[in-house]
Amino acid sequence: MPTPPERPPVSLCAHQDLIDNVVARFAVYARTRSARGSILGGTMATPRQEQQAFDDLQDAVARLRACTG
Repeated sequence: MPTPPERPPVSLCAHQDLIDNVVARFAVYARTRSARGSILGGTMATPRQEQQAFDDLQDAVARLRACTG
């Protein structure tokens, strides 16, 4: 009977979630930043939206740093 695959340690799973969150926040920030210069009215981002996306990215990075020591 095959043995079930080993699960990674909990800390690695938690780190992966934090890494995934940073990547997702970066993607949002990059989209928002590029939309700020858009000539299409419906896709424009305000400076406030860009700042919020950047703040969210910084928070995600800080959580990752705090977890990894």
